[in-house]
Amino acid sequence: MTMRFYQSLSVNVPKKTREFCLRCISAVELTAKTIMLRCQSFKARFNALAFNVCTLSVLGFTVITGVFMVVPVVYASGQISGSSSTGAMGQTDASASERETRTVPALRSTVYEQLARAQKIADEGDISGALAVLDAVKEKSFSMNSIERATMHNFYGFIYYSQDDIQRTIASFKEAVAQSPIPISFEQTALYSLAQLSMAQSQFSDVITYLKRWESLNHGLIPPQNYILKAQALYQNKAYEEAAYYIESAIKGHEDEGFLPDENWLVLQRAIYFEMQAPEKVKDIIIKLIRLYEQPKYWIQLAGMYGELEQEEKQFATMEIAYHRGFINSASDTFNLAQLYYYHGVPYKGAKLMDHAIKTGLLDENLRNLTFLAQAWQSAQEDEKAVPVMIEAAALSTDGKLDAQLALLYYNLDNFEKAIDTANNALTKGSLDRPGDTHMVLGLSLYATQDFVNALNELAKAEEFNSSRAAARQWRKFVEKEKVAFALLSEL
Repeated sequence: MTMRFYQSLSVNVPKKTREFCLRCISAVELTAKTIMLRCQSFKARFNALAFNVCTLSVLGFTVITGVFMVVPVVYASGQISGSSSTGAMGQTDASASERETRTVPALRSTVYEQLARAQKIADEGDISGALAVLDAVKEKSFSMNSIERATMHNFYGFIYYSQDDIQRTIASFKEAVAQSPIPISFEQTALYSLAQLSMAQSQFSDVITYLKRWESLNHGLIPPQNYILKAQALYQNKAYEEAAYYIESAIKGHEDEGFLPDENWLVLQRAIYFEMQAPEKVKDIIIKLIRLYEQPKYWIQLAGMYGELEQEEKQFATMEIAYHRGFINSASDTFNLAQLYYYHGVPYKGAKLMDHAIKTGLLDENLRNLTFLAQAWQSAQEDEKAVPVMIEAAALSTDGKLDAQLALLYYNLDNFEKAIDTANNALTKGSLDRPGDTHMVLGLSLYATQDFVNALNELAKAEEFNSSRAAARQWRKFVEKEKVAFALLSEL
């Protein structure tokens, strides 16, 4: 490549200048492979940030690596125009006459050699040594031109980033873009790095500022990653409507070019519309996530959104599909599905699901779960299965509500002695929702054992409550007649 480039130089260029360019290009080639490997390692370390392929610009002799590093740049004097972005959206490329042009100085070989030396030392793992070389270069910065100072600060930024010193990395890139004039591509790369670093530091307003400055330099299409980053920052700043505009623009532009949107883009879009309280839109995005990147959690989220939209049948159907596909694995999802079975008239399935989950340890054997399981068995007309569960639940409860339910279960099973004991426990614990009903269950259980006097006393107490007055009065009159009849039979 070096010889081809050397031969392509105009014969009108002085020989001395051509030889200088050849030395610069050779030096860049020697370090390019090492730099690219370095970029790959940094890409893995900071995968939240976009990563640009290392590029070699013959016009400016520029090697740009990754997001965080613009390594030794050798610029010949002259006018350098801004380059357009590809694979993007927004405005179309401007004509060459409309593009900003800058006259930038050359990076001299003596400065470049020191910067390349610092790079080599850093690649060998001697960060202190690399910084020492840069510090020595910095002492002479008063005699350096803008591109030399910018490149030096860029090197500082790269080394600080290798030490995870993000604050100094940001400060170094700020210094780099503060130099003037510098090539537009150089400035854009540093600005985008600053935007990404600011996002990592939760400096969301700075992210937006750097991206706007990047766009002011751009005369071509805007990459979707810029819009995504801006949408992220706006979302964090709670500017949801603006964030929605940019995430929509990024996804639509990407799809118009025939590409699928990244999963994380759709996740961000879903979060934005969720904050905007647009459940219909959120539902549509989740359906898209299922279609493109099916994951168990998206099925659960879709069911939740159907519930939010009060589309209970679709919520129930979605959860059942998720269950049969093996996506219901957590305690909370299992409990929610059991509740859906119960409320949609399939209590037996809900009880079976709860029973299995408790026995396998997925669900805790606590008051909530046992109470619901007992109610599900009872609703499924499986009273005998409900009783032992209700006994456990009642033992954990500090009030008498579950004991009252258990007393009714015993009464329905004609186990009147236990119904009497359990009803008395319920009344002793207290805090009943309908105490009159419990007095009536107790009275009827006493009547069934032919304890007419106590039965009439309990039914009289049941009459004191509005909720049970009418039924208790009728039963009291019936029991009084039965008492008289029983007495007559006893005399015979």
